Amino acid sequence: MNHTVLKTLAAAGLLMAAMAARADAVDTLREFVRDVKSGKAAFSQVVTSPDGKKKKTSSGDFEFQRPNRFRFAYVKPFEQAIVADGQKVWIYDNDLNQASSRKMTDAIGATPAALLAGGSLEKDFSLKALADRDGLSWVQALPKAKDGQFQSIQIGFKGKQLAAVEIVDSFGQRSALAFSDLQANVTIDPERFRFTPPPGADVLEQ
Repeated sequence: MNHTVLKTLAAAGLLMAAMAARADAVDTLREFVRDVKSGKAAFSQVVTSPDGKKKKTSSGDFEFQRPNRFRFAYVKPFEQAIVADGQKVWIYDNDLNQASSRKMTDAIGATPAALLAGGSLEKDFSLKALADRDGLSWVQALPKAKDGQFQSIQIGFKGKQLAAVEIVDSFGQRSALAFSDLQANVTIDPERFRFTPPPGADVLEQ
């Protein structure tokens, strides 16, 4: 067997291994949605403007319970909560003492929250494995809805653990979330997914 054939076989082997690894990343996302029924983690988020010049950084805690219950509690740079109780999604701004809500069906659709906490992965998204980068295995989830708020969502896993989500919205704005200290299938107080506007809050319901 000459060197050319050996090199060809080696290259083919590497390509097949890379393709298998990327396919595994899609399977990892499917397993996450299927097997992880609840979880909580700390997160940091960087939002970048379409031209790449402006960046906003925030951080907080994320909790979820399938189906369709989640809570993003932003702590820095200001306090804000996004709470889904299975029927409605509430957004509360602590500084303004203002709360707004929308029906769950209108609010999340094919969104990152639906992907992480919902149960309609294959129905709402087209999945494609991407090349590994930054030490993570990546999956691209393209919303099937043509009039959605997001162009694309990418989910990064370190092994079997959710590590990152990158989102490009319909305006080209990019949001990158990094998760840490993820605890899967833990018991979470159901009250964490209920929201009652504080006394005196301005309430806008849609």
